[in-house]
Amino acid sequence: MGVVLVHGNPETAAVWSPLVEALGSNDVTRLSPPGFGAPIPSQWGATVEEYREWLIGELEALGRPVDLVGHDWGGAHAVLVAMTRPDLLRSWATDAIGLFDPDYVWHDLAQTWQTPGAGEEAVAMMAAAAPQQRADRLTALGLTAEVAEQLATAYNDTMGRCILALYRSAAQPVMAELGCRLPAAAQRPGLVVLATEDHYVGTEEMRRRAAERADARIEVLGGLGHWWMVQDPARGADVLSRFWASLPG
Repeated sequence: MGVVLVHGNPETAAVWSPLVEALGSNDVTRLSPPGFGAPIPSQWGATVEEYREWLIGELEALGRPVDLVGHDWGGAHAVLVAMTRPDLLRSWATDAIGLFDPDYVWHDLAQTWQTPGAGEEAVAMMAAAAPQQRADRLTALGLTAEVAEQLATAYNDTMGRCILALYRSAAQPVMAELGCRLPAAAQRPGLVVLATEDHYVGTEEMRRRAAERADARIEVLGGLGHWWMVQDPARGADVLSRFWASLPG
C-alpha cells in the first residue's frame, strides 16, 4: 500500500520532508492542493467542496487504495474523502478532525480571512512582507528555519486568494454541517494525531469527540504543536508506522 500526504495552509509539500525522511519509505506521494504549491485549474473557486473533489480525482488517478495522511486543511480534505469515497482508501489519518465538531470556532486569523476587507488586507500584508520576514514568523510558530524558508518563498498572490476563498467557504456552520457525516468515515480505519500544543484545530475535547464519532484511533503527541511532523518527525513516523502495521493486509 502507498502512503499519500496532503498538506494545508500556508504550506507546500516541503512541510513533509522531515517526516518522509523519518518514514524511510520509497512509496510515499506528496500531493499539493491547488494554490498551495500547485497551479490552480481554470475557473478554480478554492472552496471546501472543490478541494475534496480535487483530492478524490488525484486518488482515483493512483488506481489503488492508499494510506492517506492529512495535515491542517489537508487533514480536513482527508476526512471529507473518508466520509464520501472510502473505496479510495485503506486507511486515513488527520490532525484536523476537530474542525468538524459542532462547537468548533475558527481561530482569530481564520476569522480575519473570513471577513471581507480585513481578509484582503491581511493577505496583502503577507505578500508585501519580505520572504525572510515570513520565514521568521513561521519559525517563531514552531517550524525549523529550513522548512520555514521554503514555505515563505512559496507564498504568492494566488495562495492568498485561495486562502480567502477556502476559509470563507468554510465559515460556520459549514464545517459543523459537514461533520454530521463523520460516522461514515468509520468505513475505513482512521487515526487522529492529537498534538497537545496545536491550538488551531479545536480543543482536545473537540478532537476526541470527533474522533469517537468517526470511530478513529487517537495517538497523543504530548508537547508538540501544529507542525508536529517537523518538530519531531521520528515520533510522528513511529505513530503512523505502528498504525499502518496494525491494519489487516
